[in-house]
Amino acid sequence: MVALLALLLGLPPAAARPLRPVATYSIVARDPATGELGVAVQSHWFSVGSNVSWAEAGVGAVATQSFIDPAYGPLGLQLMRAGRAAPDTLKALLAGDAQRDVRQVGMVDAQGRAATHTGALCIPAAGGQEGKEYVVQANLMDKPSVWPAMAKAYEAAKGDLALRLLAALDAAEAEGGDIRGRQSAAMVVVKGEKGAHPWDNVVVNLRVEDHDHPLVELRRLLRLRRAYNLEDQGDAFTTAKKSAEAAKAYAEAMKLAPDVVELQFWAAVTMYWNGNREESRKVFKQVFAREARWVPLIERLSKVGLFPADPNVDTKAIAAAVAEVQALATKGAPW
Repeated sequence: MVALLALLLGLPPAAARPLRPVATYSIVARDPATGELGVAVQSHWFSVGSNVSWAEAGVGAVATQSFIDPAYGPLGLQLMRAGRAAPDTLKALLAGDAQRDVRQVGMVDAQGRAATHTGALCIPAAGGQEGKEYVVQANLMDKPSVWPAMAKAYEAAKGDLALRLLAALDAAEAEGGDIRGRQSAAMVVVKGEKGAHPWDNVVVNLRVEDHDHPLVELRRLLRLRRAYNLEDQGDAFTTAKKSAEAAKAYAEAMKLAPDVVELQFWAAVTMYWNGNREESRKVFKQVFAREARWVPLIERLSKVGLFPADPNVDTKAIAAAVAEVQALATKGAPW
């Protein structure tokens, strides 16, 4: 079966796909509160997320590792999309894989049914554990307590699915993690139900390809993702003339990512367009005081209709702030 499905998807047969060890630890889970499906993984291998992590809104999620066959990802999703439960899907794919003893795979479907497999020839320490609507699995670990620590941390963690997945990865690393060290990490979280547009179905899709501390970097990227999402919410509230809600969203975005000046700049532009002039001026001045490069963008935006250019519009405060920053820049003031 696995060979036939691979052929239908245009994948090379398993025998033609080279065996290479992707020793790693991963968690695959469904959030019972939201229905979100997710995969999170860390490994001492370059770009682990490009082959290990797979997820589709309203269908399921897959982690395929050890001596990896990436086909388990798309094939697993195809079978679950057709209505098969995750345990049945994994069983069917393993039955058609002559090299199943070196595979390690975790799956969960949109109903929360989960399954994990660790082949007898996976490099120790290797193993997996199933919990309520999630599975954890790991191979080539420092010690066999890694995956139980992941399960315990995930079950105890608070917050949304992404944060709980991160808690599991952190616990694995704290327990010793991959015996070779660390290099890359990834996280994919999708919605529990498929929407009309594929791009609206993804909640988180982050990859750290190569880093000394991939989990630290993954957490930083997740923080930025949340900040940009809040910025988008603020824009939506502003367009709907919900100024109080917009101000709150912008404030939360800037709090999450105070180092990202661009978030502050575009928040100020949107607030200004929609009448919240006093607050926007405060933010503009903060932006200009930190980075003078944003000063000339006001004029450029005006030329293409993205900032008020009408002389009757009260832009004196903005103009004053621009002039102030330009004067300081001329004097060589540090930013």
